[in-house]
Amino acid sequence: MTVGEGDLATALGSGDVPVLGTPRVIALAEAASVAALAGALPDGDTTVGMRVQLDHLQPTALGSTVLAEAVVEKVEGRRVTFHVTVSDERGMVAAGRISRVVVDRLQFLDRLT
Repeated sequence: MTVGEGDLATALGSGDVPVLGTPRVIALAEAASVAALAGALPDGDTTVGMRVQLDHLQPTALGSTVLAEAVVEKVEGRRVTFHVTVSDERGMVAAGRISRVVVDRLQFLDRLT
């Protein structure tokens, strides 16, 4: 994606400098982990976030292009752990791990009521 005004720390309330905000970096990494499992789960199943461990290593300027990637690192029962990276034209922006849990979508939503 290209970093826009709404992606900046100043817009997200996570800082007072106009660079890619950490909450947006996390959202990109989570989206990459969801995409990594696209088409791999049985009908009716989805994943939900459980843990994010991410180091935001360098700033990214407005207008820069960033790429998030997620690779399945480990599967333990219903828990799937990904190694995630976010990079821009200058190199690595963030790296870490995201854990998601496979759930039955309807059963999960039924717990909310």
